[in-house]
Amino acid sequence: MSHATPADPARSTTPGRVYLDNGGRAPWHPLARQAFEQSLADGWADPRRLHAEGRRAARLLDAAREAIAAVLGARTQEVHLTPGHTASLHAAVASAAAARRRAGSAVVVGAVERAAVLHAARLAGGGSAGAGGVAGTGGSDGTAEAPGPVPVDRFGRVDAEAMAVAVRAPGVALAALQHANGEVGTLQPVGAVHDAARAAGVPLLVDAGASVGHVAVPDAWDLLAADPADWGGPAGIGVLAVRQRVRTVPVGPEDEDPWAPGGVSVPLAFAAAVALQAVESDRVAQEARRRALVERVRAEVARIPDVEVVGDPDGRLPHVATFSFLYVDGEALVTELDRHGFAVGSGSACTASTLEPSHVLAAMGVLTHGNVRIALDRSTTADEVERFLAVLPGAVARVREMLGVGGL
Repeated sequence: MSHATPADPARSTTPGRVYLDNGGRAPWHPLARQAFEQSLADGWADPRRLHAEGRRAARLLDAAREAIAAVLGARTQEVHLTPGHTASLHAAVASAAAARRRAGSAVVVGAVERAAVLHAARLAGGGSAGAGGVAGTGGSDGTAEAPGPVPVDRFGRVDAEAMAVAVRAPGVALAALQHANGEVGTLQPVGAVHDAARAAGVPLLVDAGASVGHVAVPDAWDLLAADPADWGGPAGIGVLAVRQRVRTVPVGPEDEDPWAPGGVSVPLAFAAAVALQAVESDRVAQEARRRALVERVRAEVARIPDVEVVGDPDGRLPHVATFSFLYVDGEALVTELDRHGFAVGSGSACTASTLEPSHVLAAMGVLTHGNVRIALDRSTTADEVERFLAVLPGAVARVREMLGVGGL
């Protein structure tokens, strides 16, 4: 898959504004935009058809899967495309757990997994899709109880030994562990957990939605979900890789492609693959640049009174920083920063619209209110970061004054 490098267009839709909420939905990489436009001419037809137009679309789709597989360290036939990251996670949990019904139906998860994983695990175990937790019916004799979410430390890192114990319990069909937490940036002990899961004969689903395109992809997985929208590709397309040794059963509508009934957009898939190739080509340099900016943010934010900077300071994603302020309402602070031209996130990245406290921060035992989360794009500059740091202390002070706690 070859591509030319276009001029770098403006990444902000509004002049003067700084977008710092790039986790899970980053601006399209310039090459992704170019690839999408170019592939519209040849990729509009149904790739499952036998005519010339269908064959051209199929070649583009195969090239996209091959390029993605190369970055993930997978075989091309192991890479499947889905309608999106949430769809990937739900399909992975449901299909892998259903294939192991004889072993049980419990799904072992960490307490800070993405809400989609927690919901899918509960459904796989026969429970409702309520927030949080994990459900299962235990062993095939119905006597074993499902394990609860495995706890994490104050950095948000799962207890690897506790997870190893959990996967050895009777009635476990699947284990799920994120590569990195997209809310606080902490990397998880995927290698150790994968070793324990393999020894127990339990497949491990790794949610790499927050990490692919930003840090090296781990090879310790049986199923791996990745999110093109997070690395500068388009939304509306997801990636799910399944090792050939892993048994799965179709759980969705009957279709030629059980992972994406009805098929996926070929131009979106091609744009996602081109974007992944592009970000991988200079990932090491971008990782170092953004890590230095995040370290600057964490150090300066720590100087503001009554703040808790969360997440592991070292073993972390290079572009994510999260901090919580005492005596501050998170929604009010996001609004105040937005008024000054800075777009940031707050609370759980996957449940922010519910205005519920972050289950990730709660599991970590840190402040769950007054939270700000930033995720730096590849185009974020040092000047933009300095402007943000100059505005943040005053914004925090004003929100505290509005709430009548400015003098505390």
